[in-house]
Amino acid sequence: MTLDEKIKRINELYHKQKGVGLTEEEKEEQAKLRRDYIDSVRANLKGQLDNINIQEKDGSITNLAKKYGNKKKQ
Repeated sequence: MTLDEKIKRINELYHKQKGVGLTEEEKEEQAKLRRDYIDSVRANLKGQLDNINIQEKDGSITNLAKKYGNKKKQ
């Protein structure tokens, strides 16, 4: 399933939830699709940030991935 298809299905489930309600299976599907979407957005953003270079005041170039990418979550 492509990202566009997932978004379309998320929206369909949202509108159904507001109208007649969702079954337990649909609630689980909605939660999984939302998690997949959020993970995709985070991965995309991380990929973009990892490719950013910043020029410091001293003229040196710092890559954000090398400076911040390897830190563990606390």
